[in-house]
Amino acid sequence: MYVWTGRTAGDRPELVRRLLRRAGGALLGRSEVEIGVRRAPGGRPEVYVGDGRTLPVSVSHTDDLVVVAARAGGPVGVDVERRRSLPAARLADRWYDPAEAAWLRARAEAGRDLDFLRLWTAKEAVGKAFGTGLRDGGLRRRMPVPDGPGDLLRPVPDTAGGLLRPVPGCPGVRVGHPATGDGLVLAVAVLGAAGVVDVVLA
Repeated sequence: MYVWTGRTAGDRPELVRRLLRRAGGALLGRSEVEIGVRRAPGGRPEVYVGDGRTLPVSVSHTDDLVVVAARAGGPVGVDVERRRSLPAARLADRWYDPAEAAWLRARAEAGRDLDFLRLWTAKEAVGKAFGTGLRDGGLRRRMPVPDGPGDLLRPVPDTAGGLLRPVPGCPGVRVGHPATGDGLVLAVAVLGAAGVVDVVLA
């Protein structure tokens, strides 16, 4: 999975198109001028070339920052938020799975904002990888604990404790938080990745 970021002084749609063309050029092996960008049914962005090939992509933005994720091997999701102060425990009680809300309340108060945003961005990234966003209970979909040891991309559990399998033959859903700095919280998600997935911040 590759992740591109860019900053804009005002024309966000143009920056999104440029980053999507850059992703398409890099992963489809074509010149950026040969890359098309359109909206797929349901509104998600789609990158394509004239021979009919498409590239799974995802877009997120906050303030002047735009983030694009792409992966030739299957669906991808990305979400970015600025770290900020918020009533984390109260919001988690309202929106998150009860186990997540309890985990968050047990965390040190000084880090709850960050922990809340890690869960939020993970839910958004997974929803975008599914192509549904946060509809259909996406906020209640449990995410792996974001700070434990292990691989960057971790399996997303289902309510029975197994792996969530969104489509037949899909080996699972994984989500993680690459380090970005700059007071940002970034989450990336992949569907159907059987092996190791490297996350490259391009």
